[in-house]
Amino acid sequence: MKHDQQSSVRRFFASRTFLIIALAVMTVFAFGFARAYYQDYKVKREIRQLEDELSRLEKRKLESVEILKYVTSNTYVEDAARTELNMQAPGEHVIFLQDTQDNSAIQDSVGEVAIEDGQNMPNPVKWFYYFIHKQPLEEEH
Repeated sequence: MKHDQQSSVRRFFASRTFLIIALAVMTVFAFGFARAYYQDYKVKREIRQLEDELSRLEKRKLESVEILKYVTSNTYVEDAARTELNMQAPGEHVIFLQDTQDNSAIQDSVGEVAIEDGQNMPNPVKWFYYFIHKQPLEEEH
């Protein structure tokens, strides 16, 4: 009887049925391993992307902190006061330099004075140029 059990077990392991079952189990394990490997790959790739984004954000943060330090410093306040409010520090002397050439007025062919920047032009003439959408002394081509 024991011999019959051993031979039937031997026959089962040597049969095609066992081979098909073993291949099916191996296939299931192989697909499971491949799926787990792919998920691990995706997770590692996402971690790399997040680390890159973290380094970019840290760099932007450092730049922002530097800008904030500058904006809150006295240097920025002084620069802004000088450039935007035309102020000067106590004891400072301001020097205005004017262009030695007179570029604001140009003599036209009739002998009338035309103004390039339009600052000394009469108001009705300025309105005329505004409504025709042309700049003073703009040549037509």
